[in-house]
Amino acid sequence: MTQTVKRLQYLPSFPQAATGMQRVYLLAGDIGGTKTNLALFMAEDGKLDVLREETYVSRDYANVTDMFVKFLSESNDRKVERICIGVAGPVFNGRVELTNLSRELTVDEIRQATGVQTVALINDLEATAYGLATLSPHELTTLHRGSGSHFGNMAIIAPGTGLGMAGLYWDGEYHHPFASEGGHTDFAVRTDLDIKLLKYLQEKYEIVSWERVISGPGIHDIYTFLRDAEGLEESSTLREAMQNGNPSAVISQSALAGDAGITKKTMELFVRYLARVSADLAMKYKSVGGLFLGGGIPPKIAGLLETGEFYNHYIQGDRMAELLASVPLHIVDNDKAALWGAAYYAQLLK
Repeated sequence: MTQTVKRLQYLPSFPQAATGMQRVYLLAGDIGGTKTNLALFMAEDGKLDVLREETYVSRDYANVTDMFVKFLSESNDRKVERICIGVAGPVFNGRVELTNLSRELTVDEIRQATGVQTVALINDLEATAYGLATLSPHELTTLHRGSGSHFGNMAIIAPGTGLGMAGLYWDGEYHHPFASEGGHTDFAVRTDLDIKLLKYLQEKYEIVSWERVISGPGIHDIYTFLRDAEGLEESSTLREAMQNGNPSAVISQSALAGDAGITKKTMELFVRYLARVSADLAMKYKSVGGLFLGGGIPPKIAGLLETGEFYNHYIQGDRMAELLASVPLHIVDNDKAALWGAAYYAQLLK
């Protein structure tokens, strides 16, 4: 699959890799709390071509670099010259503590393990921001078109195993992605039910961030709150399905299938909280260029986000409602955007 990097009207504008650039092979990666995607790319003259791709279970590897070594050993007909890895966690001086894996990874460690000297670690949401430049129109679902100007800062929010956020600063010509750890800011309550949920989660976590609510594990925690604290009924069929599968996936799929009970209420709250924190992010970054919903969850629950309930909660911004209404809202349907963004970034490395 080949992508020529170009800017669509509603996507960010980045500096291009130099045209006429000689062919170079890149290893790009996206390390998440659940899975790691790795891909071998060929970059040439502003084009990215993915040659090989693999997905690994992140926790199956005691050393993260073992995944890279395994992947490269099976791609030995290509000499990789640059590596860029998107990671879930804050990167400082080429070093990151992987937030949901409790492991450290460094640029020097990758160099030593792979023998490749041109290496970069970037936040996974920063990688997703770069990945927006590689998307095709069919890889976005528009929830709200906004004002139509599409010039200005942008923002990304991505619920999955955790809750990622990033911004894209607009300088008048180009967008400049920057990482954020806004998912770890405090969960903000508005209703009596929110207060009850906060107290319930404080007993489990003590400090309750937005990530504790808006994530895969957060869906399950909202569900158990409604079951154990609010007394909503759990059927034996549902209980058995959650025991035999991913509880959060079972809950969301049940709601999408039209369940009118506890799973519907769970996802109603999840959508409301996602809308609230999305509005917070749009106001903080003044993201009139667009707000993108990425990560693993939004594409899977698009049917729940398109009903109008998401936008109804999102627009409740008090005196900033007009600003929020001007922001285009999109779901990123390509769950490999961070992987492609890491490859895009690798093109720019010297």
